[in-house]
Amino acid sequence: MSYSSLMSIIEELLLLLPPALVALFLYINLIKWINRKKPNLPPGGLGWPFLGETFSYLKPHPATSMGQFMEQHISRYGKIYRSSLFGEPTIVSADAGLNRFILQNEGRYFECSYPRSIGGILGKWSMLVLVGEMHREMRMISLNFMSNVRLRSYLLPEVERHAWLVLRSWKEHSAFSAQEEAKKFTFNLMAKNIMSMNPGEPETEKLRREYITFMKGVVSAPLNFPGTPYWKALKSRSTILKVIELKMNERFQEMNKGQERVEEDDLLGWALKQSSLSKEQILDLLLSLLFAGHETSSMALALAIFFLEGCPKAVQELREEHLEIACRKKLKGESGLNWEDYKQMEFTQCVIDETLRLGNVVRFVHRKVLHDFRYKGYDIPRGWKILPVFAAVHLDSSLYDDPHQFNPWRWQICLQEICSKVSVASFNYESCC
Repeated sequence: MSYSSLMSIIEELLLLLPPALVALFLYINLIKWINRKKPNLPPGGLGWPFLGETFSYLKPHPATSMGQFMEQHISRYGKIYRSSLFGEPTIVSADAGLNRFILQNEGRYFECSYPRSIGGILGKWSMLVLVGEMHREMRMISLNFMSNVRLRSYLLPEVERHAWLVLRSWKEHSAFSAQEEAKKFTFNLMAKNIMSMNPGEPETEKLRREYITFMKGVVSAPLNFPGTPYWKALKSRSTILKVIELKMNERFQEMNKGQERVEEDDLLGWALKQSSLSKEQILDLLLSLLFAGHETSSMALALAIFFLEGCPKAVQELREEHLEIACRKKLKGESGLNWEDYKQMEFTQCVIDETLRLGNVVRFVHRKVLHDFRYKGYDIPRGWKILPVFAAVHLDSSLYDDPHQFNPWRWQICLQEICSKVSVASFNYESCC
């Protein structure tokens, strides 16, 4: 064979080599893909295209139930299942161990992931939508402000004072709405602690009315068209922020004139003196805390009244506990509630715990999975949303005897039993990468 013929054959082989390598590469990866073990996702379905199962999931139902959607899905798929909610693939958990693992690993394996509409109405600096270092900084500002010293020396007397204001406003033999009174009480208390606004003043009442409109939009569909609750809420948000900004400017003027207020007398003053937050960040922080503190506390108060109305025995035991504390204080010549009085209200704490369990003030929270992990044989993928549903755990008959019954006495003996039923081993994930 001549030299030229040999070179011609080599050139032809070289021309054929790249396609052959590509084909080999594709073949190897195809085999890997075929042989790769598919993730064992929790059972479930995705519902309608785009909409998923969101509307069915959010269908209103009594606070003392987990709702028809959850009951049907748990019955069909078990306590951990997959769905499509709020426009994203979602793992829904009614499992006590997984829910606890999620809460214990906030920021490590999970982060807040609320729908975009929440950020649009509460603000981009709201603690509900922030993640990472900024969320921790906002949270620490709030926690440091509400220290044990402040709770004992300032907040407790303020709670008693505001409670007396509400009770003295009631007229004998006249009807009132417990829910509305609870909302008014908690709003006035929050407004006082956040911005030193006094109850009953025209400015405070105007802000409260705007806040009612604001709240109706927060829990409505995010349709930003004139006349919709969401649109009205955005307008009320603007009005509320103007009030807060006006208060902030007044503080700046006082500081510039050297007129020092009582150190750290409210959250606004604390944030201005003890943080490096911008004006926009402080505005969103105060608005989000006004929202969070008001809604949870007012609902818990209203539910406690509702449950106690149907349980005369609990009302009697509460009355006896409080009268005993009052008698001891009278013998000592003391007046006004203090921290020791609060710590002695053991049955009162049982009533609070049972109200929160049965009333499900916070039904679920939005979280996003940051790392793939495996739990009870299921693969939970990174990037998916995960919803720990507390209501389903609170009403779980394997954890609570007769879970739909208001029974505050269960908390006198129940904590150790619950801890033994929810095995510590079940909190551990099997693998994480």
